[in-house]
Amino acid sequence: MFPGASTDRGQADFVVVGAPLDVSTTFQPGTRFGPERIRRFARTFDDYDHRTGQFFSDLAVHDHGDVYAWDDAEEYLEYVEGVLTDIVWDDACPLLLGGEHTVTLAGVRATEPDTFVCLDAHLDLREAYDGNPLSHATVTRHVLDVADRAVILGARTGSEEEWNRAAESDVTVVPPEEVADWEPDFEGSTYLSVDIDGADPGFAPGTGTMEPFGLSPREMRDVVRDVAEETDVVGFDVVEVNDRDDGQSASLGGKLLREFVFSRAQGE
Repeated sequence: MFPGASTDRGQADFVVVGAPLDVSTTFQPGTRFGPERIRRFARTFDDYDHRTGQFFSDLAVHDHGDVYAWDDAEEYLEYVEGVLTDIVWDDACPLLLGGEHTVTLAGVRATEPDTFVCLDAHLDLREAYDGNPLSHATVTRHVLDVADRAVILGARTGSEEEWNRAAESDVTVVPPEEVADWEPDFEGSTYLSVDIDGADPGFAPGTGTMEPFGLSPREMRDVVRDVAEETDVVGFDVVEVNDRDDGQSASLGGKLLREFVFSRAQGE
């Protein structure tokens, strides 16, 4: 159980769901261990948040546990979407723990946001990767079948095809050096996804495809706070955490989830 997520399901305002999918991860697999590691390394955090004056355990968070993953990604995403849709129908906010970034599709399809905001080193706008049209490297392209626009914060790499797609009007790319000055300026509902590789690998080495020259944890924290407090945010996830470090990536992911909950609860 995520620490402090002790509210009964029927009374929950936030529901944590683990989605340990790990079928298309490139270079360094291990995202199947992400949800468990995020929960484990969050155990050291105090329940009380001084900035907002709130206790995490008072904020009606429930942990659904993990949805066991299998090899058929398309079928698995449909199942996870159903789990998350039930949460949305109960007027709660889903908090998805990946797993590879592909699981974000289930969150977006369940919440149907107007705007998709993502902290990510990669554009993820490919039509396919290694012949797989449902790879983690295609997630933002698929998201745009649901959301009206995508805002990718911290992106610093992509293919020529992806950069051409990113130049279209429904995509905004904010490079790492401009993220500190970025503020959300759009209306409608928002889904916020945190790919942990948005952080510089010096801060979060436990991820599949590390990319130098990335974001600091404080820059990521500020984005999470701003989106949670200033937009109509309907869903959140942390993805691409694996077991190939000493807990830095999982600790950051768990802390950002808590910042999201504190900030969204504060903004209500």
